[in-house]
This record gives sequence, C-alpha cells and structure tokens, in this order.
Amino acid sequence: MTPSAKPSIIDLLELHAWTVFDVDDDGRVLAGSDESGSTQLVEIDSDGSTRQLTALPSKCSGRYLPGTRSVIVQHDTDGDERAQLSLLDLEPPAAGPAGLEDLRPLVRDTAYIHALVDVRPGQVVYSTNRRNGVDFDVVIRELDSGADRIVYDEGGYVSTVHVDGDTVAVTLLSAKPASTQVRLAHAGTLRDVTAADDHALHTAVHVVPGTDSVLMASNHGRDFQAVVRVDGSGQWTTLVESDDHDVTATPSPDGSRLLVIRHIDGGDRLAVHDTDGHHRVAIDLPARGVATAAWSPASTWIAVGLSTPTSPGDVLLVDAADGRVRTLVDGTAQMSPEMRAALVEPDSVRIPARDGEAIPCFVYAPAEPVGEMAGSVVINIHGGPEGQAQRQFSPINQALVAAGHTVLVPNVRGSVGYGKRWYSLDDVELRLESVLDLVDLRAWVPEVGGDPDRVALYGGSYGGYMVLAGLAMHPGLWAAGVDIVGMSSLVSFLENTSDYRRAAREREYGSLERDRDFLIQASPLTYLHAMDTPLFVIHGANDPRVPLSESEQIKAALDEKGVPCTLRVYHDEGHGLAKRVNRLDAYPAALSFLAEHLRG
Repeated sequence: MTPSAKPSIIDLLELHAWTVFDVDDDGRVLAGSDESGSTQLVEIDSDGSTRQLTALPSKCSGRYLPGTRSVIVQHDTDGDERAQLSLLDLEPPAAGPAGLEDLRPLVRDTAYIHALVDVRPGQVVYSTNRRNGVDFDVVIRELDSGADRIVYDEGGYVSTVHVDGDTVAVTLLSAKPASTQVRLAHAGTLRDVTAADDHALHTAVHVVPGTDSVLMASNHGRDFQAVVRVDGSGQWTTLVESDDHDVTATPSPDGSRLLVIRHIDGGDRLAVHDTDGHHRVAIDLPARGVATAAWSPASTWIAVGLSTPTSPGDVLLVDAADGRVRTLVDGTAQMSPEMRAALVEPDSVRIPARDGEAIPCFVYAPAEPVGEMAGSVVINIHGGPEGQAQRQFSPINQALVAAGHTVLVPNVRGSVGYGKRWYSLDDVELRLESVLDLVDLRAWVPEVGGDPDRVALYGGSYGGYMVLAGLAMHPGLWAAGVDIVGMSSLVSFLENTSDYRRAAREREYGSLERDRDFLIQASPLTYLHAMDTPLFVIHGANDPRVPLSESEQIKAALDEKGVPCTLRVYHDEGHGLAKRVNRLDAYPAALSFLAEHLRG
C-alpha cells in the first residue's frame, strides 16, 4: 500500500485475526489465529513467542487439558458444524503444526455434533445430539478408560454446561424468544433453577464450587442482565448490577474472585470483583472493544482477547491479583503506519424511528469525500436476530469507508445489548417492525451527508434476511443489496434447516404449525413481484443453519423476473466464509458490485 493510498478490501482481508481460547498456570495462552487461512490453534508463551499447533482443513478451537501438556481440539468439516473432538499432545514438541492425521480421536461420528463444553483433570465434558439428532445430551468422557457417563439427557437444545464435582449446570434454550432455562443435575436428581416459561436470558452460568448454588448473569424481572447468585432454596441475591447496561461475570476456578464484564454500547469493560460483588481492581484495556476471557486453572492469570474497530485482535495476559496487563500480541503490529492512520473509529448515535423509539447505530464515516462515492451509504445489518453489532474489527466496514461510503451499522429492534424491552420488540408478529427500522435509517442518512437515493443494504444470516425483506417489502428505496446466507422464505427455511435447530428458531420467528400465515407474510419471496433492486448473494454449500436452497430460490426467481442477481456458492464453507481464500474471492466482488450501483 502506497503512503497516500487507502487500504483496499484485499489489504484488510489479508490481516490475520486473533482470539483467545484458554490459558495455563504458566501464563501460556491457547489462541486462535487465521494467519494460515482459517482459524487454527496457536500457543503464545508468556514472553510473546508463538507456535502454530494445528493445520486442519477447517477452522478449529480448543482447550488445555488441566494437569497435562495437551489440548482438546474441536473441529468440523468444511463448515458443517458437526463438531468432533480430538486430543493433541504438545510434548514433546512436534516438528510442525498437526494435521487431522496427527490428532488422537476422542469423540468422532461425523453424522452428529459433539461440542466441547468443559474440561477437567482426566475428563472431557461434551454435548451431543447423537441420541436422536435433535436433543442434546451432556456426557463426561473419562480419558483413561474411554468410558462415557451421561449426566443430562432430559432433552432440549443445550447452549452451555458447567461442571463442579458431580454437579452439572445445564443452560437450555427455552420456548420463549431470546430466553434460556437453567437446570441443575446432581446424583440422579434434576432441579429447575429457573422456570421453563420465564421470559429471561440467563447466561454465563457456573456452579459455585462445593455448593448447590449457581452464579450467572440474568435479566429475570429486570431489563438488563445483572450478576446474581441463586442458592439451593431458590433465593436470589444480586451481586453486580446496572440500570443501563448488561453485566456478566466468570468466577475464578478456586471460587475466590469474579471477572466482571460490563457490556456498554457494544464495548466491554473488565474488572476483578470479590465473590460478594465488591469491586477489587479494574483491568485497563488498551482500547475500547469486545473482549473474550479465560481464567488459568490456579486462578493466577486471565487471558483476554480484544477485538476493536481498528485492531483485528490483541492478546493480553492479566495478573488477576493486581489487574496489570501485558500485551502478548498487538493486532496492529502487522499493519503499515498508513493503514493504521486510515482506519476509523465509529461514532455512536441514536436514530429516531417512526414511533418515537431511537435505534442505536454506529456510524463509520470517511474523513473526507472520495470522488464518485461521496454521499453513498451502506447499511450493514448484523445476524441473529438476537445478535448485536459491536465495536469490533470488520474488514468490510473499514474497506467500505476507505472506498468513500458512509457505513451505518445499526442495532435494530430485536438486537440484544440494549435491554430486554428492546430485544423483544421484534418477536414473532412484530418481526416486520425491525424491517421498518431500515426505512427510518434511510430517512436519516442526510444527517450524515448521505444521498437517500444511493443507499444499499448489506447483511449476513438474519442480516441477509433483512436485506431481502427491505428490498422486497419497501421497493424503490434502495440502490443495491448484498445478501450473505440469508433466508428468502421463513417457511422453507424452517422446513429445511437442521432438525436440531428448528425448535430453537421457531421460538423467535414463529411456528410452522401455528404461525404459517404470518411466516408467509414475513417472507421476502411473498413480495417477489415488487423486487427490482440488483442483488449480490453469497452462500456456503454446507450451511446447516440456512440451507443453500434459500439463496438458490431467490436467484432463480429474480432471474426469471429479469432483475440482476449474482450468486456465488462456496462448496467448502458453511454458515458464512471461514477461509481467507474464499473471502478474497467473494468480498472484493461484492464491494465492486456496491461501487457500481452507488456511484454519484
């Protein structure tokens, strides 16, 4: 990149991202890096030196096995999300990264999912749908004998599990939209910590060591999540709370402290607290962004992965006693000074909606107009629907800004992070209210110097559905659309999605049995007669969530209608593009498509 040039989408896609999976008692961090083309395991020593551990065909993740120099590796095949578990020995050090043939199989049956949920000395805890393909059981594998012990098989979609001794806390998706249920299994008994019909989100659930209590984040009876403790008698105690943002916590393995994370307008603030909620020490992160964190087994270290709008991932090692932060990986070190100077931080705004609501939105704006692109606007809509646009690195947003577009990244109604009331405003029959938010966003673009006639929609997964719904239900307002793995019909999507996901999705969108008429009403294909906007579509052939048929049917319908539509299919990908080679093929083409239709 020349000193005067703006970073291109290719420049930005070539940057490698970092995330954190685990940390051991010697301060070594098990991280993920996609420098090799997809996310692979990398070990970072406490002095910052790195060693790539895996070179698998698809992205992977992992955890250290406590008390050993080995890693439990979770991997799938070309994005099909059927997680398999293997063991990788780190001693003696291998000559190079491990391929699939170098891993020792632990739990493998590629017809089903075996997801790593916890590790303990000599044991691996995983969830699997192998019993019937739908419900997830929780199993403890004894590594010495290879014996499996089922500790939960009462049905449902298991999201997280935490084990303490013989007590297992299971978090399930419940029947209510954006809600979970917590159950505690012990010695053959099962106790409901929260009610199945509670319209509340309970996350980060942990068994309090040596007790029948759980610690978790919950918005039961309130708008925002607070850190609470629920004892065996059902008594709730609030430990850390806020009236205007969510608060979550992860207890240290020895039960002596809490890592508290405040989720404020798409960014995270960290601190160590006592177990009664009393603040002990703040953790000063180098920038405002989105953090992932892990405790070391002896509760000495906290490893933090930090993604910010201008860095694809820092890896930090925190001394849990005093909060001191050591940078092991600086995500911006791989950038030229010119690229670092060109990247922009978003402004946070509230955009007025038609009914008096205010839509939270991040605005990425060019420092100065860029030729024919001046005045063009791209609205980038997150997935979910119970997702959130956050202050994290996006090569797409940065490349669009560098090319001269103003980028709006909204949290339309239905998004989490802004309270239960806000994320409930799109449930089932209210689905189309979130689509109307796009119209309000378009009406606002003159406030940032945008031209309402040169606005494009861009989004993936539920964001892809929003793109198609906006184009179909509000025609004539948009210059172009980019749909990535989006649903073109809520009916065919629910009929064809993986069996284990159908019930979880019906709670949010509506039931095929009870709400079919509304699902038809909320489907972009229903309004095909009105769609007249050029469309660019990207899809992975192995997508278990939104089947490829959703993109194929919108492509066929628009072709027959004579509306320009490009469909790019990647046969070694699933729900989104995990491999750099495919991103380098798809995203530059998508941005060229937008430039073609948004020029002044």
